[in-house]
Amino acid sequence: MAGLAAAFGSGAMTNSIAEIENADCIFIIGSNTSVAHPLIASRVFRAKARGAKVIVADPRRIPITAQADLFVQHKPGTDVALVNGMMQVILKNNWQNQAFIDERTEQFEAARAVIEQYPPERAAEITGVPAEDIVRMAEWYARSEKSTILYTMGITQHVTGVDNVKTLANLAMLCGQIGRESTGVNPLRGQNNVQGACDMGGLPNVYPAYQPVTDLKVRDRFLEAWKVDRLPEQVGLTIMEMIHGIEEGKIKGLVILGENPLLSDPDSAHVEKALKSLEFLMVIDIFPTETARIAHLVLPGAAFAEKDGTFANTERRVQRVRKAVEPPGEARADWWILQELATRFGYPLSYASPEEIQEEIRQVAPSYGGITYERLEGEGLAWPCPTLEHPGTRFLHQERFTRGKGLFHAIEYREPAEMPDADFPL
Repeated sequence: MAGLAAAFGSGAMTNSIAEIENADCIFIIGSNTSVAHPLIASRVFRAKARGAKVIVADPRRIPITAQADLFVQHKPGTDVALVNGMMQVILKNNWQNQAFIDERTEQFEAARAVIEQYPPERAAEITGVPAEDIVRMAEWYARSEKSTILYTMGITQHVTGVDNVKTLANLAMLCGQIGRESTGVNPLRGQNNVQGACDMGGLPNVYPAYQPVTDLKVRDRFLEAWKVDRLPEQVGLTIMEMIHGIEEGKIKGLVILGENPLLSDPDSAHVEKALKSLEFLMVIDIFPTETARIAHLVLPGAAFAEKDGTFANTERRVQRVRKAVEPPGEARADWWILQELATRFGYPLSYASPEEIQEEIRQVAPSYGGITYERLEGEGLAWPCPTLEHPGTRFLHQERFTRGKGLFHAIEYREPAEMPDADFPL
């Protein structure tokens, strides 16, 4: 999200899922697509059946490679060198979309100076991918009418994850493969409402709809909407910074909702030690997770089929979820639990239903301004959908980027933080 937001102004998937099957070239990197996103993979299969070129770059031979017209196995952590090598070939052969670069982007020359240092021979030496394959990747991607990039955590889960994403954004802008149907840079989300959680401000630096907490005008709007006298003026802590904050004595209590950091966060022994040192740890979840087992208090939440609300999926599509059964025992919907906690902390909340919360979202999140429960009957709506008359947005950045002009970044290749050695050869 940080990488795409820096380049384009928005950290979301740029195009819709349906558009994938009409692409002429599909570049899959760091994504085990047919295993992790089988419905999206089916669109790749359809695209290939109608003649699209499929490029898969992954250190492992994974199931989606069976569909690849070109499969390259680059060394783990060498993504920047691989893509910089592609871009050097594109510039050398004058395959870039210079009109797009001139009209719609900035800082291109700074990026170009770095890219030109990665001829395919040097990129091959770093990545282990033959130079001729890098040339073929570059030609297929740049010279196809509609090329799209699909990636997931194989790109982001590195110390250079943000750099990896910025480099893919550079590639798309270099060739003008963005802002049109069946093009774009498309991160495939890991769970069904990760996008929605981010949209609602579940990040340390933004309010809902990615409005910066450091922007005085934004903060004034939320002061008025939430009827409070003060809101934080500085960026909050990331998950890993929270763990360090506990160790430093800055954080005494923590509420963990629908997350299992003892399983999902790196260095689990370190995380467990920190969480066990808290004065108070509360977990809201539907299962007795590893994290819940060390909590002082566990509040039982309601599962997806036991509550009403909305999910926002990987293509920014907001859809209704409806209660099918009552929550068991004392389990309650998350919004109800949080409302009761806030009231007991001295900030009374009195929403009668998730629909009332949706109405507030419409008022404070411009990209959700036209999304009502009534309009979500059927297939839902993809944001931005700013007004009640707006049909939703299938693909982003058609005439201008969210930030105005797309921003090129000069990204040098950096080695992974931990290279193989005698003790850990893999």
